[in-house]
Amino acid sequence: MMHRRPPPACVLITGASGGIGAALARAYAAPGTTLILQGRDAGRLGEVRRACEDRGARADVWVRDLADLDGLPAAVDALAQRHRIDLAIVNAGVTHHIGAAGEGECWADIEWVMAINARAAMATVSGLLPSMRRRGAGQIALISSLSAWYGLALTPAYCASKAAIKAYGESLGGWLAPQGIGVTVVLPGFVSSAMSDRFPGPRPFLVTADQAARSIRRGLERGRARIAFPRPLALGMWCLAVLPAGISRWILGLLGYAGR
Repeated sequence: MMHRRPPPACVLITGASGGIGAALARAYAAPGTTLILQGRDAGRLGEVRRACEDRGARADVWVRDLADLDGLPAAVDALAQRHRIDLAIVNAGVTHHIGAAGEGECWADIEWVMAINARAAMATVSGLLPSMRRRGAGQIALISSLSAWYGLALTPAYCASKAAIKAYGESLGGWLAPQGIGVTVVLPGFVSSAMSDRFPGPRPFLVTADQAARSIRRGLERGRARIAFPRPLALGMWCLAVLPAGISRWILGLLGYAGR
């Protein structure tokens, strides 16, 4: 049974300088709320901070490149000791694709995608858990992707990283629920953003970042274990996962998602 959660007093958002992260920061900005906003770009992060403060929130920025994994769990743990983080939205992510002529992804690009999308997300959670487990309270949202259900030929490393986060979040949810910690895996479809604009294929059912933020916040308030949207695309990707792989690959080829 789902129980509506009270509004969080302190929210950590990684990847808050643009796209879904910035939209979520604005969505949670309100008087009495503290936001901790992580990003790599200090200038863009400052703009988001000012927008949140204009809505009455207290906003602190944390400028860090999450690709630098050394000491990341300890840094997050120190942050969690200074702030009672009620909700952590682990959103930071990057993408890459096989290239316009199907050149493929070089190892350095694969390492970069996996480092930020998967390893940094896990390191962030690792740093959060000691304080949340001591309190027996807290909520973690891991931003995955609908492509975690079935990998797209155009973006192999990205799909792999998001599948890893989906499995990780589902596993954590089963472990941590008895301890009073909620874990939600978020599976968005195509969301209008600078990162999404680089996707080399069709983007059906495209939603705005603000629409995505509203869907995510509504699901988190209801304590959902999984938030997947938009529904038509979520259903389609789920079907690809359960169909025979050869049929799924054929369908994706017809729709323009085959590699060159």
